[in-house]
Amino acid sequence: MSTVVEILTQIRPEFDFSQSSDFFEDGMLDSFDLVTLVSELDKAYGISIDGLQIVPENFQNVAAIEAFLSRNGVVP
Repeated sequence: MSTVVEILTQIRPEFDFSQSSDFFEDGMLDSFDLVTLVSELDKAYGISIDGLQIVPENFQNVAAIEAFLSRNGVVP
């Protein structure tokens, strides 16, 4: 299990994040969860995510989160 999936599972253990292409549309995450997710990614990867980058498109599924991390110089 990837670190991203582990973080998501800690935030909302009742969901299987590997089965969704859009966490927000599927009701798996809300805006409060997004703030928690960003904070946990900051801690896990030692990065600081700029507020302008915190948009649902960057966090809508595991692939989008991993691509976002890669664009910011992190190997997920």
